[in-house]
Order: sequence, then C-alpha cells, then structure tokens
Amino acid sequence: MNTAINQRLDWDWNAELSTLPMVGADVQRAGMRHFASGVSIITARTAQGPVGLTATAVCSVTVEPPRMVVLVNKKVAASEAILESGALCINVLAEDQEHMARVFAGMVEGVFGPARFAHGQWSERVTGSPVLDGALANFDCRVVKVYDESTHNAFLCEVLASEAPAAGEPLLYMNGAFRRVAAQE
Repeated sequence: MNTAINQRLDWDWNAELSTLPMVGADVQRAGMRHFASGVSIITARTAQGPVGLTATAVCSVTVEPPRMVVLVNKKVAASEAILESGALCINVLAEDQEHMARVFAGMVEGVFGPARFAHGQWSERVTGSPVLDGALANFDCRVVKVYDESTHNAFLCEVLASEAPAAGEPLLYMNGAFRRVAAQE
C-alpha cells in the first residue's frame, strides 16, 4: 500500500477564519445549481462486470503529468468498483448524448446496473474500463490517490490513454437540467 502523502505539511489554515461558520447544504446546493458543468460517464470494470454513473464533478488537474480528479458519491456501486479495480474511464459526453447521460444517471425507468451498457457502443483501451465510442473525449485512467471527502471519494487519476475523435460541443448540466452550448454571435 502506498502511504506517501504529498500534502503541504508546512501550511496551516488561517486560524482567524477557522471559527467562522460554513454555509448550510441548502445554500451551497442553490449556488451550485448555477455552476455549469460538463457531463461525463465514469466507468470501471470489476470481476462482477462493468459499472458506470453520470458525473459532473470531473476536473483536469495537470497536463504534466497528465492527471484528472473525479469525485464519486460513496453510496453508488461505481465508487466501490473504482476502489477495487484501481482504474476508471472518463467519457466526456457530446451535446447529442443526453440519452446516455440519463441512462447512467438512473433517469430511464427499468434500466440500471449492467443493463446500462446495452445503450451505446463500448470498447476498451488500457485499463479494461468501458470506453464509450463516439464520446466527445475519453480518458482511460489509473487511480493514484483517493481522498475521503465527506460523502464522496475524490479519485486522483493519471491518464494512460486518451482519445478525442469526435468534433462537436459538450453536454452541460446546470440548474437541474441538461444544456447545450449556444455560440455567441
């Protein structure tokens, strides 16, 4: 087990600010509804089969080394599968892939678990995690660190394979709805 911690141990938070109260969950949620996010399907594979979920908490961290972070609720099956496999694939959805986002978000009645993978065309790259063919971009990753962040696991990943075969615009999520980019004139 890798126990190396790269936290800045020479830094400490501002003690004067530490006593100030945080906003409540409702206030945070209301503010975050106005934060437009790209939509991805995060996938992993274990001995029991493929798992996946729709996610908006995905971010590029660095280009050298190529690293990304994905936050996944601990209560979903994919979180445990990612911990077990040590790998995941970030499939960035294009604006015409809203149906796929709904399938993997559990918004299509009667479709759950492995049945989600009957939608779309799937392949594999390096890690064995399912890769959505035709996605705007794919990032096949190994997990290098896991941070326990309250209700979520934050998976710091290194990108082993990436493909951006499709031209197009991303699918976004904001204010409780899927959105498309509108070009400014």
